[in-house]
Amino acid sequence: MKLTGNTILITGGSAGIGLAFAERFIRAGNQVIVCGRREGALQKAQEQLPGLITRVVDLNVESERVALFDWVTRDYPDVNVLVNNAGTQQRFNVLKADARDNWSYFNQEITTNLDAPFHLSLLFAPFLAEKEAATIINVTSGLAFTPFAIAPIYSATKAALHSFTMSLRHQLSGTSVEVIEVAPPAVNTDLGGAGLHSHGEPLDAFADGIFKGLEEGKQEIGYGTSVDRLRMSRDQVDEYTSNMYQATKSMIE
Repeated sequence: MKLTGNTILITGGSAGIGLAFAERFIRAGNQVIVCGRREGALQKAQEQLPGLITRVVDLNVESERVALFDWVTRDYPDVNVLVNNAGTQQRFNVLKADARDNWSYFNQEITTNLDAPFHLSLLFAPFLAEKEAATIINVTSGLAFTPFAIAPIYSATKAALHSFTMSLRHQLSGTSVEVIEVAPPAVNTDLGGAGLHSHGEPLDAFADGIFKGLEEGKQEIGYGTSVDRLRMSRDQVDEYTSNMYQATKSMIE
């Protein structure tokens, strides 16, 4: 994708990976719009990045996703890049999940991680296909390839988003829309709760690495440990997943 002169919408852009991407896109000469659920976080992001455009949106609500599409395409008709970045991660023991009375808690992870990017991609694809050059970037995870057993729904949703992204790329291959997948490793953000990813890759180094991949024209971009995981054999996946579970299962016992 071209890295300057775009109008870019980033979901989940008030903090973490989304905000780091917004900063780099603005620095490269793009107009950037971010959305999120927390007005206070969006205001803080706007103070940090003058010129950033913000919108309060709950992506778990279908009507709000449609309203976001209508607002962006009406007020910012030059939008030509969609970054599906919003996500949430829950770690739990399936034997203690209490899914009878608490399914809504688990289902919100599916809605945020799957419904929202699927729906927004389908809303924006026909609009973007009319542009001279456009891009959809879906942020999946290294866990799409090697599941993190203590975060089973998260891992499954990211695997599904990876599959969807591949199909989207093929279907849009005859159009002006480029489809890119970014598959982060663990990154030091507050995903899933403060402190859970303090061992992860430094956020700035990760974001710089992803932008290098964009500059190189890659369609699938990993960083750190996720690079190898994108191309592991099935036997390697099984071994990696087992080792990761043994090392982390005490967190949910």
